Amino acid sequence: MNDLVFQGKDNQVLTSSLLVAEKFGKRHVEVLDAIRDLIAKTENSTFVDNQKLNKMFALIEQEIPMPVGGGVKKAPVYVMNRDGFTILVMGFTGEKALQFKLDYIEAFNKMEATIKNGGFHIPNSFKEALLLAAQQQEQIENQQKQIAADKPKVLFAEAVSTSQRSCLISELAKIISQNGVTIGQNRLFEWMRKNGFLYNKGASYNQPTQKAMELGLFEIKKTTITKSTGDIIVTTTSKVTGKGQIYFVNKFIGKESCHG
Repeated sequence: MNDLVFQGKDNQVLTSSLLVAEKFGKRHVEVLDAIRDLIAKTENSTFVDNQKLNKMFALIEQEIPMPVGGGVKKAPVYVMNRDGFTILVMGFTGEKALQFKLDYIEAFNKMEATIKNGGFHIPNSFKEALLLAAQQQEQIENQQKQIAADKPKVLFAEAVSTSQRSCLISELAKIISQNGVTIGQNRLFEWMRKNGFLYNKGASYNQPTQKAMELGLFEIKKTTITKSTGDIIVTTTSKVTGKGQIYFVNKFIGKESCHG
């Protein structure tokens, strides 16, 4: 049971994308992509509550073993509750996948029962109760220290540096929000204009400034469209580079000074 699910804060029963990948015989990047696709498909949906889905998945950074050469590396990992797990693996097929789904459901149920029943030894004496209280307090303090030490810096940095995938500013706003700082697309545009990353007026309004381009934070994508009349239209889209995503998330989670 313990190698499938674990207990999170507020007595939540959780699992992770890493565990799902391991148990279902998939590459971790495949599970990460599946979760990202789930979230992306609901971003502009009029039928699905995107906020509800986002609450089922939390992006963290975790040290994982290197497949070659030993050692560990920090990598993005999604933590999910039972609802998130259920939605994620709904599309996994095959006899083996079915058995793992059943094993996970059993593990979730057992962990919930353990939490509900206390999951700890009941002391038989006052001395034993004091000792147990001291141990629990020490455990709480250690957990708090660990949480502070493990506060995510750039939860998706390893994935970004590997894929070099650029994203829209609206996507960056969601990434920043997943890192604990709630901000929407419009507020992020405003912040970038105010802090000199985007032009705030003229023909280049909302396009990257020279400073931002020199820092390698943005790239410009130009698309040529030929209309039925023969007229040619060139559209310009500003996208945040992998380096830019790391830079801006660091700004907003406090690794660097963030003004405005």
